[in-house]
Amino acid sequence: MFVQKSGCEKPAVRLLLTTMIVLALSVVGLAQDTNTTPPAAAKPEPPSQVSTGVRADAYVIGAEDVLDINVWKEPEMSKTVPVRPDGMISLPLIGEVKAAGYTPVQLQGVLADSMKKIISDPQVTVLVEKVSSLNFNIVGEIAKPGYYPLTRRLTLLDAIALAGGFKDFAKTKKIYVLRTSGNGSEQRIPFNYNQVIKGQNPQQNIELQPRDTIVVP
Repeated sequence: MFVQKSGCEKPAVRLLLTTMIVLALSVVGLAQDTNTTPPAAAKPEPPSQVSTGVRADAYVIGAEDVLDINVWKEPEMSKTVPVRPDGMISLPLIGEVKAAGYTPVQLQGVLADSMKKIISDPQVTVLVEKVSSLNFNIVGEIAKPGYYPLTRRLTLLDAIALAGGFKDFAKTKKIYVLRTSGNGSEQRIPFNYNQVIKGQNPQQNIELQPRDTIVVP
């Protein structure tokens, strides 16, 4: 005997089908989350070539700087060393090596050549751990003689102002700068203060370099 279904059954069927579909999608989504490979942890940033921020191919190593020397796969030859006042450093197995006057990149090559006698194909990295040679010195008839940091661009006029100006009997026409080059030779650069402040020979107002010594007679 045919029995006609009531209309109230249709919404119930739709609700049941909707519920089943939602449950099925939830199960699929859970399975996908379970099988998804978690993202790889971010790799830490490599350390700066020169931890102090100075350029490895431009900064000239000076006395009292501290160098971090790393030899790949050779921990016994890796060491943090100070540059002595004579410009030398001391390393295990290779002994005394001149460091002052070289850039870190140049020193890497010097050390690698020395180490070839001991190990094959040495890979050397030189980092400037501490900068202590970025300064200039001003002496003579100046109000506040001494060493000053050279952490920004300074000219001779800037340095004289920084040191408090001249004493009463300073020979301001005969000032000069002593500058030591990378090969150890010393250059004497004249500076006539009276002319420069009048706008004459402005090229004499040079930019200072690390380890310059300004002499005010």
